[in-house]
Amino acid sequence: MDDRRLKIAYLTSTDARNRHAWSGTQFSIWNALQKHVGDIELIHSVKPFFPLLIGKIATGLSQKLLHKRYNYRHSKMLAKGYARIVNKRLKENSYDLIVVPATSAFIPYLKTALPIAYIGDSTVKSSMNYHRALSNMLAFSSTETIATERLAFNRANFLIFSSEWAANSAINDFKINPDKVFVAPFGPNMETSTLPPGELALSKRKGTDCRLFFIGVNWIDKGGSIAFDAMVELNNMGIDTQLTVCGCVPPAEFNHPKLNIIPFLDKNNEEQRRKLDEIYLHTDFVILPTRFEAFGVVFSEASAFGIPSIATDTGGVSSAVINGENGFLLPYSATGKDYAKLIAEIFKDDDTYYSLAKESRNLFETRLNWDNWAKIFKEAYRKTISEAEQLPV
Repeated sequence: MDDRRLKIAYLTSTDARNRHAWSGTQFSIWNALQKHVGDIELIHSVKPFFPLLIGKIATGLSQKLLHKRYNYRHSKMLAKGYARIVNKRLKENSYDLIVVPATSAFIPYLKTALPIAYIGDSTVKSSMNYHRALSNMLAFSSTETIATERLAFNRANFLIFSSEWAANSAINDFKINPDKVFVAPFGPNMETSTLPPGELALSKRKGTDCRLFFIGVNWIDKGGSIAFDAMVELNNMGIDTQLTVCGCVPPAEFNHPKLNIIPFLDKNNEEQRRKLDEIYLHTDFVILPTRFEAFGVVFSEASAFGIPSIATDTGGVSSAVINGENGFLLPYSATGKDYAKLIAEIFKDDDTYYSLAKESRNLFETRLNWDNWAKIFKEAYRKTISEAEQLPV
């Protein structure tokens, strides 16, 4: 890829400027592309009214009458609705590249000769009967969902996924040419200027009490009960342990004097962002026994603060948490006692703990950051588009 800045059409179904959309990942990708790759025009909040309305009604009726899910988000009807709107918008300006994060249904019916890059953290095939939104589906909806994404993947010039798990699904489940599939881990969904310098991240020392941080919007999906059990077990083992929960409110039965609950912190609010930073700076471990995870940006954030992560080996987590470097992964079947045993072993061994903290920060600086993500994006563009354009006819 030459040094010329590309003119990029950035397609999103939500407002990419909204830092809550896709947990802030759309905003972070936009910033990384704008900083390193080209000038972006947002074609956002694309919402075909009638396909969405019909799709939502069909989904509601299907669940109520048939107790099955209809996945309208990957329906042929919605994909064509997206295309009708986007095709008109693309004609209004000239671009070098189309970038589509997360919503593969944008791509199948676009009428354009422009190269297309798709960015995702999973595939529909990898998520079927794994994520609840793609579980218990009508047979024809499953078929349609896979067909829509297959069209998108084949149509895109290159695909960038945040994990090997998702990339392997594109290659193996959809038979996509490996030469156009790339892995680029996501960085923290925080402003770079607000992240602590390495000296600060690594200057904190663990105290006599063990401070666990659980962050997620869904207590059940993120394995909250396992994290709670781990905290209780650690206290039973004689290790004074606190668990801070942020992003959700556990059910009433999860009650303990060492449990601290913060229902929500808005990273867009300066005061609340500082509070989140303060929690990270006083955390010994991020614990996330997640039941479903495509990647886990929280692990990139934990690494930026020099915090080891203890999580489930599921989905794409192994591309964010590397055993023995920025934390450890436990089997899906692991219990709170299993998590507690591992955490206790690490917490009691200063050499092991501080080595993990140092390597966590190092992994952030070398791999789990948006500058590195953009570097991989540029390399993918160069290999799949720039070099192809330079081949003799």
